[in-house]
Parts: sequence; structure tokens; C-alpha cells
Amino acid sequence: MARTGGRSLWLAVPIGLICLVVVGALGWFAAPSVPGVVGFVGDALRFGSAQSVEADPTPPPADVVTAEGFTDIDCRALYPNDLWADVVWSPDALLAQSTDDPTTAAEGLIEVLSPAVAVTCSWRSEYGTLATSLSTVGDDAVTVADAALRGQGFSCDTGEGSLTCTRMSGADIETHTIRDGVWLVTVESAWHPEDYAARIVAQVWG
Repeated sequence: MARTGGRSLWLAVPIGLICLVVVGALGWFAAPSVPGVVGFVGDALRFGSAQSVEADPTPPPADVVTAEGFTDIDCRALYPNDLWADVVWSPDALLAQSTDDPTTAAEGLIEVLSPAVAVTCSWRSEYGTLATSLSTVGDDAVTVADAALRGQGFSCDTGEGSLTCTRMSGADIETHTIRDGVWLVTVESAWHPEDYAARIVAQVWG
């Protein structure tokens, strides 16, 4: 077999041996530090886990919104970890965060409730769209919304100072929850993560 032109065997062999010696030497010098590195990584992981377990629980978003001196709240606070992961990792998922009025097909509801919007989260993916808004409303919001939503075909359940109304229309599911001066609206259009509205309700009110 013909040897490739331009290569010198008598140079390649010594250089190869030198490279092996250098790599071996570096490995020998690095060996004493390996246990320290492993220990450092282990300690860091244990510390991170301890911090997660021992950290004070995050207050439910409804408590934050209604607290005196309320500051900005973001979309991440509205979602439990598992639901956030489901939505974020959906194909082509894109989030737009704003303080726009809630998305709702209920005519005149925004005008009569006059919400102070804390955050509106609008998602889109290849599955469809999701819209979720958290607002504060007046003390009469349960009574006003109950009448308005029932009159537009929503099914409503009332509790002590609370209201939950839902309507399905084609591929859309719209859910309203009002409790203690806080109004949560979710609208699912063709995209329906499992128990989407109920999981956010549990996150918001704890």
C-alpha cells in the first residue's frame, strides 16, 4: 500500500509518545483533586435540597394580590410546578405577560366588575391558546357576576363569599372564580391541559 505523501513516520511516532506521556502526567497530577471535586458537587446538591425543603412557603397569589402594599406579580406565580412544566414544554409554546383586561366572552362583565388587573397570561402553542387573568374586584363582585354569567349560559356554583362559573362553547372552556375580592378567569381555546382551571385555582388560593 502506498504511503500518503507529506507524512514522516519517524516524526509521528516520537510525537505520539510524547502526547501520551503528557496526558498521563496530567492525569497523575489531577488524581488527588478528584475526591475534593466529587465532595464539592455532593455538598452543593445537598445544600440546594436543604434550602428547598427549609425555605418558607410562598404565599398564595391571592394573598399577595390583596395584601397592603401589593407589588407586581408574574405569571409564574399562578402555576403549580407540574402545570407550568406541562405548558412551557408544549410544542412552540409562547407566553405574553401583561396587565390587559381579562379575556372573556361574557358581554359587559368587565365593565360592571371594573377589575384592577394584577397580571394576564396569554399562551399560544400548536395546540391552541390559553388565557389566564388575576384581578381584584369590589365586594359586590360575586352577586353581580353570578347574575351576569348565569344570564349568558354559564353554569355556576356559589359558596360562602365565592362563585365559580363555567361554560363550554365548541372548543372553548371559560371558567370564572371569584373569592375574597379576587377574580380569576381562565379561557382554554382548543388547548386543554388536564384540570387547567382547577389547578390554577388551587395555586391561587392555596
